[in-house]
Amino acid sequence: MIIRPATPSDYSVIMEIWRSAVLATHHFLSHEDFKLFERLIPTDFLPQLEVYIMEEANAAKAFLSVSEDNLEMLFVSPTESGKGFGKAAVQFVVHTLGVTKVDVNEQNEQAVGFYLKQGYKQIARSEKDGMGKPYPLLHLLYPTE
Repeated sequence: MIIRPATPSDYSVIMEIWRSAVLATHHFLSHEDFKLFERLIPTDFLPQLEVYIMEEANAAKAFLSVSEDNLEMLFVSPTESGKGFGKAAVQFVVHTLGVTKVDVNEQNEQAVGFYLKQGYKQIARSEKDGMGKPYPLLHLLYPTE
């Protein structure tokens, strides 16, 4: 498994991973919001973030992005779920990048369970996401001591 910085030329494969992962896990997301995020991620979000792609056998399997001390996105291709990419991403983010915070959709029970299993602790909750949409967020922190 290789974790490397992504470039704009990786955005198409990143969006393929994002689409398949969101369709598999974000059943609460409206079709309109799915289309909105699908449009904004490669043009407005990814260029503003530090983005990494996770590869195995020269094929992209997952990606993550960070901003300052927050893990903004972590998506694993559904065909690769349960194969250690998420755990490796968390270890990389926490121990290599020093990023200890993540916000996760409360309605994405699979992701909430994953982060709690990795050792994150809930420190707060918001009724709406960062764009003011009605998707409650749990604010999690990875304890470093």
